[in-house]
Amino acid sequence: MSEHKLILVKRRTRLEELVVRYNTVQQAQFYIERLGADFSDYMEEDRRYRLSVQQAQQQLGQLGRVQTIDREHVPNFIFGEQDIVVVVGQDGLVANTLKYVTEQPLIGVNPDPMRWDGVLLPFTVEDLSFIVPDVMRKERTLKEVTLAKVELNDGQYLYGVNDLFIGRKTHVSARYEVRLGTSTEQQSSSGIIVSTGMGSTGWFKSVLAGASGIVGSAAWKHMNSEAEVAVASSSIHGSRQELNHFNWDAPYLYFSVREPFPSRTTAANLVFGQIHLKQPLHIVSQMPEDGVIFSDGVEQDFLEFNSGVEAIIGLAEKRGRLVV
Repeated sequence: MSEHKLILVKRRTRLEELVVRYNTVQQAQFYIERLGADFSDYMEEDRRYRLSVQQAQQQLGQLGRVQTIDREHVPNFIFGEQDIVVVVGQDGLVANTLKYVTEQPLIGVNPDPMRWDGVLLPFTVEDLSFIVPDVMRKERTLKEVTLAKVELNDGQYLYGVNDLFIGRKTHVSARYEVRLGTSTEQQSSSGIIVSTGMGSTGWFKSVLAGASGIVGSAAWKHMNSEAEVAVASSSIHGSRQELNHFNWDAPYLYFSVREPFPSRTTAANLVFGQIHLKQPLHIVSQMPEDGVIFSDGVEQDFLEFNSGVEAIIGLAEKRGRLVV
């Protein structure tokens, strides 16, 4: 037994979410099968996940004190300095947990390797018996992860492991003033995405892919030879590849404005750039209602961002630590 407390983080399965919505398994099954879907897949996923959590609890129980918490309780949970956090995946649960821990090592466990790829889930339940003791003895490599942080002028703040979104709850255009370094601009867009190195292969990657595809298609229509097309294609692809692979511990972030709309009162020049310690991103909301900032795709955990509120986005003072 050890003085370390082992925190096991789990989530609801798709089946459990359906039961919350339809009250019973039978009613959930009726709904799914009426739509022509395979309900047995929901049942099998739930069975495998529950078994993985049970096995993880048993293995961890032989190594120290274990406390199991559900995903929805993570934001309000107080992690101890000596805690070791074990997350039974998917990747999204790892990212969502990582932004609430403070320097504690986090072990990502894949509950069903045949179902989930698990970029952040390098271990299986069976690995815990030797991984956790290694972490306790500080004999395991820890990979540091740069986090983003947004602070509002009213004192509220939020961390992001993969990305931050700043915009409107709905599809209505977001209005704001954005400032980076000495450049300031009034903008109207469908929102701003700020990405970390860990998130650079997710939402950020899709934004770059769409933008380069549009630029490339538009440019090629005006080119006169195959050689010109080849050079342009290589240049666009190379730039995108470089950005798509910046490291998880990179000392900077990138921001990208989605669908900026130039008009008499708004511009679309300051739409992409790098954020670092000496160059945070400042955004002042001009949205009378429904302005929000959320992180890592969790829309339920958000900051209100309405008229007059200023957000300062930069690197977080803490870093995530993933066991590899």
